[in-house]
Amino acid sequence: MAAQSADDLPAEVQSWIGQARYEEKTEFPIEMGYVLTTMSATQNGNPLYWDEKVAKELTGGFITPPTMVSVWFRPHDWSPGRTEPAVPLQLHFDLKEKLGLPEAVMSDNTIVFGVPIRPGDELTTTQILYSVSPLKTTKLGTGRFWEFGVKVVNQKGELCAEERYTGFGYNRG
Repeated sequence: MAAQSADDLPAEVQSWIGQARYEEKTEFPIEMGYVLTTMSATQNGNPLYWDEKVAKELTGGFITPPTMVSVWFRPHDWSPGRTEPAVPLQLHFDLKEKLGLPEAVMSDNTIVFGVPIRPGDELTTTQILYSVSPLKTTKLGTGRFWEFGVKVVNQKGELCAEERYTGFGYNRG
C-alpha cells in the first residue's frame, strides 16, 4: 500500500508515514506454557498443541496458535527497570496525542501470517504508519482514520505476521 496522508497533518506526523517505529523485542522467548494455558482456558483440545508426535508430523514440531500472535507483543504492564507502564500499539497513542484526538476506536483488524511462531522464538516487532485521513465527521465525532501495522519477525528475520489496524481518533461532537 502506498503511503497516503492528509495535506493538513502536522509535519511531524507526516514524517512518520512509511517509517519503521518502535522496534521492540519480546520480553522473553516464546514458551509453550502460555500456549497450554490459553488452550486450557478455551477448552481447545487440538492435538497440534498438546501432542508432540502430531505436531512433528504436521508442522515439524510445536507451533503457537496463529490467533495468539498479538499476545507475544503485548508488553507486561510492569517489569524491572521500567519507569512507566508500557502500552501496546504505542504509535496509536502517539497519533491520538499529536493530533489532539483523545477518543479512539479500532474499526478494522486484519492479520497476514508468515512462518509459524514456535516455542523458543525471540520475536521483534515494528510499528509502521501507512496513512492518515483528512478530518471526517461520523456519529462518534470529528476526527481522522489511520492505518498502521505491526510487523512481527523471528530471530532469523523471517516474517511471522503483520497485524494491520484501522483506528479512528476523534473528539466527541
